[in-house]
Formats: sequence, structure tokens, C-alpha cells
Amino acid sequence: MDLDWRSVREEYTVFADAAVLALNKPSGISVTGERHDTDLVELARAAGTQLYPVHRIDKVTSGLVLLATDLAAHGPLTRQFNNQTARKAYLAIVSGADLPDRGEIDLPLSVGRKNRVRIAAPREAIKRDGDRWSVEEADLLPAKNYPSRTLFSTVARHGDRALLALRPVTGRRHQIRVQLAWIGHPILGDPLFDRTATLPRTHLHSWKLGLAADWLAPPILDLEATPGPDFWEPLARDTDEAARLLDTARQLTDT
Repeated sequence: MDLDWRSVREEYTVFADAAVLALNKPSGISVTGERHDTDLVELARAAGTQLYPVHRIDKVTSGLVLLATDLAAHGPLTRQFNNQTARKAYLAIVSGADLPDRGEIDLPLSVGRKNRVRIAAPREAIKRDGDRWSVEEADLLPAKNYPSRTLFSTVARHGDRALLALRPVTGRRHQIRVQLAWIGHPILGDPLFDRTATLPRTHLHSWKLGLAADWLAPPILDLEATPGPDFWEPLARDTDEAARLLDTARQLTDT
């Protein structure tokens, strides 16, 4: 993807002030730290702008990413992610529609071979009890594990696909992608888990962020990034249908 920083700012800015910049990042662009690809931080630096990522989303994930432009704002914002007080919501289109209206995935993560994130237990140890997936402590692998919890609502079902609104309570690397895959509902187009996919992108979108921001009045940073048409392609036939699905997702997450 051939981009310049001015174009990125003009096309993808959701919110900007003297302290932060929030972008609605397209799928396929890294936030920072990619050795072989141009990332947002490097793109900005080449144009004379220094960015300090408050959090990261995967290259294949679209949507909200928050970057500090004032270093003094960076620490208080990142601490909210570390302390799990940042309010986050994602949208995902997954394979399989046999999901409850609301659910909880309480599956710890671990790091396996080649630094790959996995559930910290054998797949057969995962148990579903109504609307909750978990493993017994006795089934955990001997490696270090990280408690990881995600809440979700099923927004819509269409054939063998479903649209989910998800709230990751913890914020582990690849958390949503791994947990959904291991309960049998991989995200469409995910190169890690959707082996038969021919879709051009991964259908995971960073949708909402809510954080305390003491320099604002009121002191709340409340952000939302609307998914682009490419996100909706597996479900919505037109922009009106996509708008209806998004409105349903808002109703479910606001209650």
C-alpha cells in the first residue's frame, strides 16, 4: 500500500488535538515495529511528525488506533490500557452462526513455538457451559499463561456467518483472534486461522475507545471508527444494510 503521511492524516483522522491523534487505520498497514513494511510511526517520522503509540492493533486489523503527539499525554493513556480501565469494543465477522446472543470467553493465553500465541491448554480441554467458554486450572499447560477474557454480543447471523461486537476485558496480543479460533469460530480472512479463506482482508475492526483525558472538558475521550465497505462485504449487500447492522451493534453495546 503506497501512502504518504499527509494523505493518511486527511483520509483516516477520527480525532486530533494538541495531545493525541486517532486514526481509522485500514487493514494492511502496521502501527509500528515492522521491519519490512512502512508503518504509521515511520511514515509520520519521515514527514517530521513524532508519534507515540498508546496501544497497538494488528496489521490485518482495521479501525481505531490512538497515538500521542504530546509525550506528556502518552503515559497517563497507556496506563489505562495496562490497568484494564480503557473501554474497548471491536467488530468481527466470524465463521459459524451457532453462538449465543451474549457470551464470555475466559481462556488464558500462552506463547508456543515460533512465538505463536495459543490457548494455554489443549484444545479438547476447552469447555462450554451455556454462554461461557473456559478451562479448568488442572488442564493448563506447564508454560507461563496469561489470564484473558473477552465478552461478546451476537449482532446478526447470516447463513454460516455471524457479526459479533466484542469487548476484550484484558488486552493480550492476538487475544480476540486466538480465542475465537479456538472455540471454533475463526474470523473470516484471518491468515493465522482461517485456512480456507480467499477474502482480501481480515474481518476484525477496532471500533470504539473510551479513556479518561484530563486535558479535555469533560475529561473523556470517547471515540468511534466506522468500518469501511470492505469490512461489510461478507454480510451487507449495500451501505444501508451496513448502517443498520452498525446501529444494532451500538444498541447492544450501549446497554
